Amino acid sequence: MKASEGLRVVVTGATGNVGTSLLRALEREPRIASVLGLARRRPALTLSKTEWAEVDLSMEGDEPRLAQYIADADAVVHLAWRFHPSHDVAETWRSNVLGTLRVLDAVAAARVPVLVHASSIGAYSPGPGNAAAVSESWPTHGWPGAAYTREKAYLERVLDTFERDHPTTRVVRMRPCFLFKEESASEQRRIFAGRYFPGGLMRPDLLPLLPELKGLRFQALHTDDAADAYCRALVRDVRGAFNLAADPAIDTAALASLLDARAIKVPNGAVRGVLSTAWKLRMAPASPDLFDAVLRLPLLATERARRELDWEPSMTPVEAFGTFLRGVRAGSGDATAPLAGRRFG
Repeated sequence: MKASEGLRVVVTGATGNVGTSLLRALEREPRIASVLGLARRRPALTLSKTEWAEVDLSMEGDEPRLAQYIADADAVVHLAWRFHPSHDVAETWRSNVLGTLRVLDAVAAARVPVLVHASSIGAYSPGPGNAAAVSESWPTHGWPGAAYTREKAYLERVLDTFERDHPTTRVVRMRPCFLFKEESASEQRRIFAGRYFPGGLMRPDLLPLLPELKGLRFQALHTDDAADAYCRALVRDVRGAFNLAADPAIDTAALASLLDARAIKVPNGAVRGVLSTAWKLRMAPASPDLFDAVLRLPLLATERARRELDWEPSMTPVEAFGTFLRGVRAGSGDATAPLAGRRFG
């Protein structure tokens, strides 16, 4: 690539929550010349720098097509991830883990100079007992009970090997906290609450009480802010892991204020029991093991991203989560299959 030409970037999982925000961030970045968005289903979303191609990373036999798409890339951003079918861990493993291995094989064969990989806060081992925020050096062994955290942690080990064997590829691992935006609200409602959960229930007059769970606190970040960090990592000479989060963490009191609800103490075991029963009856798409993992997530220290990427969140956690609540109530979405809401479905 000549310096005057700009970068050609390939993005897997380009139709999802982070992907759609990243494509729009790349539109504004003058050092990016063109983008190839890869997805299982071609979307109606139109952007001036972006072309689309269909590929299913979970499918054996799609490797030659994937290799063709990646062959002339200056950088690959690997975002593709499947949460469902959450009752079939073998299927999500095929998509998330084996699919990532196929991407890495294609990156290695093409000698792509830059790989930016979407890891997660879920890759981290449980946080310290004093609730101190952890840096990127915190162990990444995940929580063994949940498929999501197992897969994210396993891929951290895969990337360790890839970096060792392919030192000429600059590898960046993004480890964001929970990411929210209005346009992703319908997708996230389907993933965690189920397709038939009515978003209109997320109103103060219908949810007067909120369970107060021991140990529940989480960091939230607007997806556009995460996409900005991804974009900066593409065009700067950085390597390694970056925590992405905004402060302060959201706890039950903050949630109650957002929902205009009254918090009441409920034993964690009782909530887990309800989730477990709903999971076994296939009334809930999120497993009780994921609930266990969320309660053990560490808080993230973000000094490295702020220092080396010159990155700063534009929204507070409460503002970011508020956009999600607004989107759930309105049935918001975007012009892609994963993000389809009432206006696009």
